[in-house]
Amino acid sequence: MTTETGTQTAQDLLPDATEMGVVTLAVADLDRMLAFYRNAMGLQVLAQDRGTAVLGRSGRPVLILDQDGTLSHAPATAAGLYHTAFLFDTAAELASVVYSVARAYPAQFQGSSDHIVSEAFYFGDPEGNGVELYVDRSRDTWKVADGGEITMGTLALDPNAYLRRHLTEAGATAVADTPAKVGHVHLKVGDIPTARGFYADTLGFSVTATLGNQALFVSAGGYHHHLGMNTWESRGAGERSPALGLGEVTIALPSAGPAIGAGADAGSDALGALSERLAARGIAREFDGRELTVYDPWRNRVRITAG
Repeated sequence: MTTETGTQTAQDLLPDATEMGVVTLAVADLDRMLAFYRNAMGLQVLAQDRGTAVLGRSGRPVLILDQDGTLSHAPATAAGLYHTAFLFDTAAELASVVYSVARAYPAQFQGSSDHIVSEAFYFGDPEGNGVELYVDRSRDTWKVADGGEITMGTLALDPNAYLRRHLTEAGATAVADTPAKVGHVHLKVGDIPTARGFYADTLGFSVTATLGNQALFVSAGGYHHHLGMNTWESRGAGERSPALGLGEVTIALPSAGPAIGAGADAGSDALGALSERLAARGIAREFDGRELTVYDPWRNRVRITAG
């Protein structure tokens, strides 16, 4: 049976094991940014060549810094990146990284919040890109309504009390070497209905929370959110012009195996089915059989990969 949410059908949903992949940032000063993400956050440089550095942990890329001296910063009211959120496995690992970043960049600390489903700390990197460092609460504690929306909030979280409770001696001595990954990405968009039409109704994420016409959260597989979108600074924003900041967001489908839904041909893989759906809805995309690249309505570049 096919159910509908807006123009979205159940057979259009992305696979449950979909995750966020690498985020690319266009940067003005690569060395300055490496000092933050490598030295303070503890990401490892997995590859570096000609002004581009690939960073990650345990061999897993999570961030690409691409230096471009021709670009300048966009105004705060423009669409683009709100923050990249790095997910840690344990509170001790999170505390170690938060302590390292706060000690090296105390002025970059922007706040901390208990979101009910997670505990999060916020920083700005040296070029003003938002960074969230967070750990999830156990999934069996999340409250899910009948419609699938997940209860989230913004409650007080004392950063000093958190560090006293979770920072270990080893974590205070050296930043934790933990396999962090991009848990979610939060974007600035021009309006929420258009964002929902693209990221939920077209790409195939499920809506997990809404905040009126201010914010939207979507995910695959019942996660609290893989993508967030808000209009807090960018209401009414149009298409982006080339600028420093967000270069590309990657969505990683779990494999090139089964089709996304029963409506796809039996031999189609998830990525091919998504490409066909985009084409059927008149959305321009590039697809080489392994990767699909599409632009959202604000010219944020989204790459979808399989495997």
